Amino acid sequence: MSQAQDLSLHRKGLLITAIGGLALSFDIPLIRSSQGDVWSVLAVRSLSTFLVAIAAWSFIRFLLKRPMALIPGRAGLVVGILYGINSLTFMLSVFNTTTANVVFILAFTSMFAALLSWIFLGERPTNATLITMAAMVCGVALIVHDGLESGNFFGDAMATCSAFLLATAITISRKSGADMGFVPLVAAVIPGLAALFMLPGGVLQLERPGFILFDGLVMAPLAFWCLATGPRFLSAPEVGMFYLLETVLAPIWVWIIFTERPSNQTLVGGSILIAALLLHSLWQMRSKAKAAVLKSGMVTEAG
Repeated sequence: MSQAQDLSLHRKGLLITAIGGLALSFDIPLIRSSQGDVWSVLAVRSLSTFLVAIAAWSFIRFLLKRPMALIPGRAGLVVGILYGINSLTFMLSVFNTTTANVVFILAFTSMFAALLSWIFLGERPTNATLITMAAMVCGVALIVHDGLESGNFFGDAMATCSAFLLATAITISRKSGADMGFVPLVAAVIPGLAALFMLPGGVLQLERPGFILFDGLVMAPLAFWCLATGPRFLSAPEVGMFYLLETVLAPIWVWIIFTERPSNQTLVGGSILIAALLLHSLWQMRSKAKAAVLKSGMVTEAG
């Protein structure tokens, strides 16, 4: 592949992944804007995402004649269950703590994944990653302590569970090597059906259903698909940086729309998280760039 083609694919990856990160940042504001109870919001968002996944899979499989598994084997089933439970814990966190607390704690997912990969896959994190993890633990501790003082501990705990479940799903996906692109979308049927049974009086309670339908049918599938496609063109650290768009932008959207200002302690803890992740991602990209230049030089000398 020529350098021009490689640069073109890299730019394509940046555009796709940036769209995904931006779309994901509107998830919580749309959930909040629907003004419904947790079970109604969870049912509509999850089942609409599931329907989009089935429609997209059917189009690819039957019209484009490209065979593709919805759930790739036992690993896919386990990952799907983890994603399904994650949807429930995520929604409970949104309804029981502030938006800033949710997205800042979810930023800890990458560090959970690094720890799990070290334990179960034997992939020891670099010293820089371990230092970053220590800094992020301090940031999360500040946020959770603030949540404990303000009575939001349950919501913070659910956000922490979501981060751990996502990290576990990522670790299993990496271990299996299977294509898990449709798994998180299809797995949405699990919390969706569970929420239907939990509806108060069996009736949906949504004052503005259009917002959550837009989220489930358009924004959430778009975000998950773009962020899952990004690694085809970009390195993992680059893709990871675009996940930070939700961490940075979601609290801003909520602050603007609902005038929900994060506490000073949450802002300090969140700033530590963002700074640690950003510096770590930049360091990884620089290291990979140096390695690529070194490899290119060795190939040139060999030629």
